[in-house]
Amino acid sequence: MIKSLTTAAALALATLAFSPAYAADAKGDIVAVAAGAGQFKTLLAAATAAGLVDTLKSPGPFTVFAPTDAAFAALPAGTVDTLLKPENKAQLASILTYHVVPGRTLSPALAGKQLTVTTVQGGTLAIDGRNGVTVNGAKVVSADVAASNGVIHVIDKVLLPPAK
Repeated sequence: MIKSLTTAAALALATLAFSPAYAADAKGDIVAVAAGAGQFKTLLAAATAAGLVDTLKSPGPFTVFAPTDAAFAALPAGTVDTLLKPENKAQLASILTYHVVPGRTLSPALAGKQLTVTTVQGGTLAIDGRNGVTVNGAKVVSADVAASNGVIHVIDKVLLPPAK
């Protein structure tokens, strides 16, 4: 279930108006765009293992802060293999949905601002757009990758939700 955003700024961020010109640039849904990029094999394998592919293909819209294969490779040895095991499906889904915010948020809505947004997982992300854009300290290395059901912002680290 997608939880509602908790602050007025986050609400404005998540409900950024849909741009028809932006949609025309989209090369498919979030899954298709990520697959075509070639640098999200681990993310897509994890989404498959967590049972989230159909959700990421749904109408959305979603903003996905997508860690690259290199970001997953930087995790401690064995972490990804452990998370991909069927018995860890719920934990994997929690980590992946922590990277997703409801709505379509383009980089101009982040520039020069500090925001806290609520993720699909239910946790919060601290976004700092004052000097480039970071999300919980992860650097956005490529922004505004168009998808028909949202937008992808490529990040250089895997975001881990705080322990409950």
